[in-house]
Amino acid sequence: MSRRLSWSISLMLLPAVAFFVVFALGPMIAAVYISLLDWNGISTPHWVGFGNWAKAFTDSVTLHSIFLTVQVMVLSWIVQTPISLLLGVFLAGRQRYRALLGVFYFLPLLFSAVAIGLIWASSMLSANGALNSFLKAIGASSLTNDWLGNPNIALYAVIAVIAWQFIPFHTLLYQAGTRQIPQVLYEAARIDGAGTLQQFFYITLPQLKYTVVTSTILILTGSLTYFDVIYVMTGGGPGYATRTLPLQMYITAFQDAQIGYGSAIAVILAVVGVLLSLIMIRLTGFGRMESQAEGL
Repeated sequence: MSRRLSWSISLMLLPAVAFFVVFALGPMIAAVYISLLDWNGISTPHWVGFGNWAKAFTDSVTLHSIFLTVQVMVLSWIVQTPISLLLGVFLAGRQRYRALLGVFYFLPLLFSAVAIGLIWASSMLSANGALNSFLKAIGASSLTNDWLGNPNIALYAVIAVIAWQFIPFHTLLYQAGTRQIPQVLYEAARIDGAGTLQQFFYITLPQLKYTVVTSTILILTGSLTYFDVIYVMTGGGPGYATRTLPLQMYITAFQDAQIGYGSAIAVILAVVGVLLSLIMIRLTGFGRMESQAEGL
């Protein structure tokens, strides 16, 4: 009986394993092999060993891309987490007006990354865009700027657009998490005279611990793969101001025709993503997650 069950489980796992090998493990092994070659994608490749890897850690442009990527990760978490948390807790209420507001909050989820990038680059953040027009209309002309053309602020403008794109998704996570908190906890707190802020900090926030961990992992690892929005909005410019590691990988491999070097950057990106996830899971105890509603 157990052997039959084991065969059944193995059979059901087979499509997932095959999918992983073909679309994840296989390309990764191929990328590691290509990273050891000097190849432009057309001519005969030459074996260079770890030459591309050494170049990746000494190339000033790639090192700058790594620094920008870390900036995007940290700032994305700082911006997205508190806003998503507050919005999620707010939208978890059962009132109809909150559900109506939720429809507007979640609208960015319906748009593709390319559409979002085009809209913000051409209509909102351009020199004659809506943001500058609004600032002029309220008498704040001194604050107008070339948001995507100024190398000192272009990265922050891009991070703001990325936050606008992904905050609705993380809001959904916090909304679902908040609705899972047993109401008996709030009733007991109200009987003890706890106010709204006390309920938030002593009940809601601790109960959302695992949701915060999940959202944090998604934000940090997702920040390693932001490509489409940045590419559409700035192409990595002005100069190297927004050339994060995924863009550096793409430009190196497909525009500069250095497939081997681009593959080395891709492997570094993948390894960092996997290590980051494992460290987060290890440090937060995410792998030992237990029901917080048990016994209630």
